[in-house]
Amino acid sequence: MEISYGIDEVEQIAKQLIENAKTKTLLFYGNMGVGKTTLIKTIVKVLGSHDEVSSPTFSIVNEYKLDDDKIYHFDLYRINDIEEVYNFGIEDYLDSDYWKLIEWPEKIEDILYDNFDKINIKLDSKNNRILSLNNS
Repeated sequence: MEISYGIDEVEQIAKQLIENAKTKTLLFYGNMGVGKTTLIKTIVKVLGSHDEVSSPTFSIVNEYKLDDDKIYHFDLYRINDIEEVYNFGIEDYLDSDYWKLIEWPEKIEDILYDNFDKINIKLDSKNNRILSLNNS
């Protein structure tokens, strides 16, 4: 699935992603400033969380509550080596049945299982986002 969208269409795109994802583990790839966090904030809202959503750049992971589920939002930008993620217990998060929304997943690709959806986002020349979803 590949979609071109403007920032004003992000809620519609979030709904489409949720409907088309095969797993609850979504890996977000894209350059800094391309809109990964904005899309994730919208996904959290569309899934039904009323929590305040912010980037977990410094905390590495934020947890958001749903009525009968949870969402873990990871921002791995500041991770320098795999030991850092082991130190905060990433295995427990990855093994859970909850939603996992991971920015900068390339930092931990060596420990990811085969059960995830890859979302690539890039900007085109008109500042629209080009999103592609690949299911594993």
